[in-house]
Amino acid sequence: MNNNQQKDLVSAGLTAAIGAGIITSFAVSQGQHPLVATGITVFSALLAVIIHQADLI
Repeated sequence: MNNNQQKDLVSAGLTAAIGAGIITSFAVSQGQHPLVATGITVFSALLAVIIHQADLI
């Protein structure tokens, strides 16, 4: 894996984590448990990296 591919994976993960983090922080403010919100954020980031790695999008 070259440097650009590694950068793309990190970028995909960070973008997904930031997007999911914004939504889950709103959910926490509405009463959702913070651990569930963190799990959703991590799952979203990992799924984005997997989808990006598999070139599905």
